[in-house]
Amino acid sequence: MQVLTIYSGSINERHLTQAVEELRAGNIVIYPTDTVYALGCDALNQRAIERLCRIKGLNPDKNRLSIVCADLSQASEYARIDNTAYRIIKDYLPGPYTFVLPASTRLPKVFKGRKTVGVRVPDNDIARALAAELGNPILTSSVAIDDDEDICVAEAVAMHYDGAASLTIDGGRCSAVPSTVVDLTEASGPEVLRQGAGEFIL
Repeated sequence: MQVLTIYSGSINERHLTQAVEELRAGNIVIYPTDTVYALGCDALNQRAIERLCRIKGLNPDKNRLSIVCADLSQASEYARIDNTAYRIIKDYLPGPYTFVLPASTRLPKVFKGRKTVGVRVPDNDIARALAAELGNPILTSSVAIDDDEDICVAEAVAMHYDGAASLTIDGGRCSAVPSTVVDLTEASGPEVLRQGAGEFIL
């Protein structure tokens, strides 16, 4: 598997373009976020989503699916964000949070049974640049490795998923702590589903 180094704060456009070409081709890419490294694919490519779900052992009918967006504007195209939810989200994003929101009809059929989608806008310019250059969100799922040390290092993650992903972006050492997940399907009553890296004040 090819490993490309991209430094946060100084995006290598050639490497970014190469990674986006892999996503457009329906391939799986490993990339850094503001929490852990993640597996990602084009969130509008049904076959790529099914492949990522097989790799992670996810059942789209039972497991929550999440997308990484470039910004709130892109997120609002694929999730229904009412005024109350928007007021909450804008105070926390970009950041280490996943907000569960009603999914819009623009997402592929794999989302239809769930009716919700987890939305991330990470505080990591590599992740956001990928979604911006792709032009739509990235379906994302955290890498799963038993060793907390290896999970933070791109080369170790690449070795673990060799043959499953086509490319890894090495953005430096990541955290081993996942995002905080907040249910905003009823924005008037937010519920923390998982406490992670971000502090959410109810």
